[in-house]
Amino acid sequence: MSASAILPGATLGVLGGGQLGRMFVHAAQRMGYATAVLDPDEGSPAGLVSHHHMRAAYLDEAGLAELARVSAAVTTEFENVPAEALERLARDVPVAPGADAVSIAQDRALEKAHFTRCGVPCAPHAVIESDEHLRAVDEALLPGVLKTARLGYDGKGQVRVATREELEQAWGGLKRVPCVLEKLLDLAFECSVIVARSRTGAMVHLPVQRNLHRGGILAVTEVHDGAVPHEAAQQAIDAARAVAQGLGYVGVLCVEFFVLKDGALVVNEMAPRPHNSGHWSMDACNVSQFELQVRTLANLPLVAPRQHSAAVMLNLLGDLWFIGGETAATPRWANVLALPGTHLHLYGKADARRGRKMGHLTISAADPAQARRVALDAAAILGIEPF
Repeated sequence: MSASAILPGATLGVLGGGQLGRMFVHAAQRMGYATAVLDPDEGSPAGLVSHHHMRAAYLDEAGLAELARVSAAVTTEFENVPAEALERLARDVPVAPGADAVSIAQDRALEKAHFTRCGVPCAPHAVIESDEHLRAVDEALLPGVLKTARLGYDGKGQVRVATREELEQAWGGLKRVPCVLEKLLDLAFECSVIVARSRTGAMVHLPVQRNLHRGGILAVTEVHDGAVPHEAAQQAIDAARAVAQGLGYVGVLCVEFFVLKDGALVVNEMAPRPHNSGHWSMDACNVSQFELQVRTLANLPLVAPRQHSAAVMLNLLGDLWFIGGETAATPRWANVLALPGTHLHLYGKADARRGRKMGHLTISAADPAQARRVALDAAAILGIEPF
């Protein structure tokens, strides 16, 4: 495939029609591109706002052929898209990220092996694929978290275990699919780094993001000077760049980390796409993670992002629609938007459900204290637990 730039006026395609695809589509359209989405849901958030929507399964041959026909290049908006679909598209158009990188990110065992090859420390762990593996588990890994090797996200497919008996029961409960047991670590906090890498190997990154998860789902992200100690932040940036370089990655990649109470940094997982923790960049940075996704896909120059405001992002789950009871009611958006520096992003999903990501709220301010104060006020209005 030609390495020349794909200029505005061309059509950029995306596999997947969720909110990440929607925000990619908006970024591409703002820059002058047409867009195409392949997603089986006729009401998909990205499909509803795109120029073309192929309503087909991700391995549907006719759908993939049509996406390749209309698109100058194709990306993906979620890691569990079949890698075979990316391989099929890559025969005809540039695809970023590539199938090999996505395949590694889809399998925790392969992912951890890649981290190790890159010299990036991860939590002590063991791969469990058989009774022999189960019997060989080192007692030092308990208590731990048993995670399915594939198709786990937002805390799904994970079970905490304290004893060998609990481990055996948990593996049975997970249908004895391949799993990874990770030792529970004494965490101080979590953070993440968004890296963008071009076809030429050029790399830029967003500032390091401090994250708070609740129930396995990201709840709050804070990005400002001092949110993450300088030494840990630099280690995270260096590690994320090594992970991307080791994959020969093209596109936007998020690498998540644990910072331990002793100050050590270990990698948790990676996502071969823009990430919930980078949404703040649309409102508090001169270049968002989605514009970086467009630039890497279209082989445009990468510029180092510059954060211009302190930022706090609140994830908006469907639970907020049910604060008053079992009947869904619209949250108090007007009250929230009366607060200074608030930026509301709703994803166009028709029905609110508990645990479903419905949108996010970014608060930008001149200094971290102001951003945090307003974010806590917004959380109180919406019924979000303080942080």
